[in-house]
Amino acid sequence: MRSFRSLTVWKKSHELALRVYDKTKQFPKSEIYGVTSQIRRAATSVPANIAEGCGRDTSADFCRFLHIAVGSASELEYFLLFSLDAGLLEHSDYAPLDKETTEVKRMLAALIQRIK
Repeated sequence: MRSFRSLTVWKKSHELALRVYDKTKQFPKSEIYGVTSQIRRAATSVPANIAEGCGRDTSADFCRFLHIAVGSASELEYFLLFSLDAGLLEHSDYAPLDKETTEVKRMLAALIQRIK
């Protein structure tokens, strides 16, 4: 069993999820069950899947959850873009979140390759 807290990619994705939560506080209340919920779910799914994978017995299981985390990061990437295009996020908020999301995806891909 691995400790997810020791993984740099988990730390980065956890910090990203916290920033997404902070930035989505400014979204309209009418979106609480719409894009706000979706973007927050995608953001928290990344570190949650890393953590769940760390609790699995085999490297293959761990990799499977890392792949799910990559999918969630891609979903987050889309919801960030949607939020920008829909006028919910300012470009000054979007750009660093998008950059961090891309960095987390790269880190996940590298970890997957290292485990394989």
